[in-house]
Amino acid sequence: MPTVLVIEDDPTIRLTMEFALTKANYGVSTAADGSSGLDIARKIHPDLILLDLMLPGMSGIDVAKAIRLNDSETPIIMVTALGSDEDKVRGLDAGADDYITKPFSTKELLARIRANMRRANKQIESSANKIYSYGDLEIDTGSTRVTVKDKPVKLRSKEYELLVAMASRPGALARREWLARTVWGEEFLSTSRTIDVHVRRIRKAIESNSDYFYIHTVHGMGYRFEPVLQTDGDHQIKASEAYDSIDADDYIVDDK
Repeated sequence: MPTVLVIEDDPTIRLTMEFALTKANYGVSTAADGSSGLDIARKIHPDLILLDLMLPGMSGIDVAKAIRLNDSETPIIMVTALGSDEDKVRGLDAGADDYITKPFSTKELLARIRANMRRANKQIESSANKIYSYGDLEIDTGSTRVTVKDKPVKLRSKEYELLVAMASRPGALARREWLARTVWGEEFLSTSRTIDVHVRRIRKAIESNSDYFYIHTVHGMGYRFEPVLQTDGDHQIKASEAYDSIDADDYIVDDK
């Protein structure tokens, strides 16, 4: 039975989520504050964490960051009453994989849990046991190992899956809708900001110590994976900007 850890200070919401999850055949552990929730997470290693953003004492942001120091795999869904993009991005930047805004229905909550849990720790099936090598980047899907200049790169599970999805189709436009279906599944309900935040983290991880730019933005549509050598000095041009002038339709492949 998969286990969900609920870290929520509001007793009514906490009990409501516990009841819904128990009824849906999940094992449930709960905590009313961030410090207790972090201790429980480290002890029981849940399959998924529902984490309130606004907690007394240790905030949800701090809890997520602490969890991610040693655990890059467990899905974290940030639960927030704050609906602004800035608050959602803060949660995603801290290590959350998804978010849900209060008030929410039980149906939506369970759908997000299923989508995140189903995709956790899974590789993209069509790319299993392949090695992608571009520039100084290598992705071994058999071992889920990513290296730049032969040095390992640490990625969270969904960051890894997004990278493999794009790397499996070099030069092609990867629409946000296709990335959402591929990595999060058909029940993915978040906005494109979720994908954008994950892509930003991938870029930082693989391009900061690389001689290449790999992921290029196609504005309003998605991303393109293609290694482009970085140049030095005053003539350095960011590849994502250089690609803005290219007609995206020239690179589109069937994303169904």
